[in-house]
Amino acid sequence: MSAPIIGWIGLGKMGAPMSEHLLEAGYSLLIFDTNKQAVEACAVKGARSCDSIAELGQSADIVISMLPDDSTLIKVGVEVLGHIAPGKIFADMSTVSPEASATIGAAAAARGVDYVCAPVSGSTELARKAMLTVFASGPEQACAALDPVFATFSATRYQVGPAHQARYMKLAINHMVGATAALMAEALALGRKGNVDWEVMLEVMASSVIASPLVKYKIDTLKTRNFTPAFSAAQMRKDMGLVSAVGKSSGAYMPLAELVYTYFQDYAQHSPESDFFGVVEAVEAKSDLQPIQRSTH
Repeated sequence: MSAPIIGWIGLGKMGAPMSEHLLEAGYSLLIFDTNKQAVEACAVKGARSCDSIAELGQSADIVISMLPDDSTLIKVGVEVLGHIAPGKIFADMSTVSPEASATIGAAAAARGVDYVCAPVSGSTELARKAMLTVFASGPEQACAALDPVFATFSATRYQVGPAHQARYMKLAINHMVGATAALMAEALALGRKGNVDWEVMLEVMASSVIASPLVKYKIDTLKTRNFTPAFSAAQMRKDMGLVSAVGKSSGAYMPLAELVYTYFQDYAQHSPESDFFGVVEAVEAKSDLQPIQRSTH
């Protein structure tokens, strides 16, 4: 049985490296994005560019989208479903609300298309290294067909349910990620108030009971005070906004989500393109602490 033709929509910071791994794995890849430079960069590596979503949808066996927000998913998803044939698969890997996802899910069902929610966890660096985690939910057969596709850019994959459970899983994880950054910012400010050496404090945290993989991953970022974004403050503001909204609509009791959302609303207003762990700088400023000079080692 020949490998499916993949149609990929969305060549942003995550979508570009993910799609390139598909090419490296030997898949025939059709691509579409409104950013012509991104399309040209991917086409040079072997993908075939499409002039429209309609062209891509008509030609692909599996369509995958990686998009910035709810409104884009709905716009793109409706267009995809207007052209993809019944019996084929549409998978969306964006971080979006369950409500937006359900809108596309209903349209897919009416069309006879298998719709899979498949958001990812991981930074742009992990996307480049093919080390992402994928949470998939949808029809079991479609998820199974997608697993070797997702394996090209991920280290771990989970099937978490038959419908939109992956959306909730992704937002639950991102809530923990955002809260970890805000909590570390406060903890580090407290340590500085007690005159604990910055690097000593980070070393202790990295070897203590609170040293999650995320904390360990960010220690060097904090040591060098280099907040070049692996995941920007603006992106975390958007995701925490989704977490807050979905918490309210679902009836989940989530007062911490509101606080963390406020952190990133404030920080992203001033430093939208800094890494989200740069929120430590905002907490330091509110704590009347002077910035630490950036280390070079």
